[in-house]
Amino acid sequence: MLALETSTFRNAMARLGAAVNIVTTGTREDPVGFTASAVCSVTDTPPTLLVCLNRASRAREAFVMGGPLCVNVLSGTQQALSNHFASPNSMAERFATGHWTTLATGAPVLEEAVATFDCRISQIVEVGTHSVLFGVVEALRIHETAGGLVYFNRAYHALPHTAP
Repeated sequence: MLALETSTFRNAMARLGAAVNIVTTGTREDPVGFTASAVCSVTDTPPTLLVCLNRASRAREAFVMGGPLCVNVLSGTQQALSNHFASPNSMAERFATGHWTTLATGAPVLEEAVATFDCRISQIVEVGTHSVLFGVVEALRIHETAGGLVYFNRAYHALPHTAP
């Protein structure tokens, strides 16, 4: 079997829609954050999720074993905030937008997020160009009235709110 071309793999992965998130660590006084779509549930006992972070990211060194990790799921109206956190802006510039508080771990929590998963990092696994951060959820918050934001085929798409 021939090895896959990187571009072919990336083109196929672009067809795998994913929620758009801002992942944070640190504190409100010294926050670090980046935009991520590579986030998924691992298990519900204990409640655990994973986040993939490029090892070359300037945010990488702030995420250490045992440290906080907060996944803030963005709403359909927060595309500009996603782009803001994906830009070369400084961390201070990134966190100047939005309303930030904390939950259990002290990591920055976006008040306007559709859902927030406040975690402690239990494990970091290095795979190729990325670090896979496993976070055990210590607290969460859900806003029941907001629709989501997904990234599919290299474009943002707003999802409407639907009643549970």
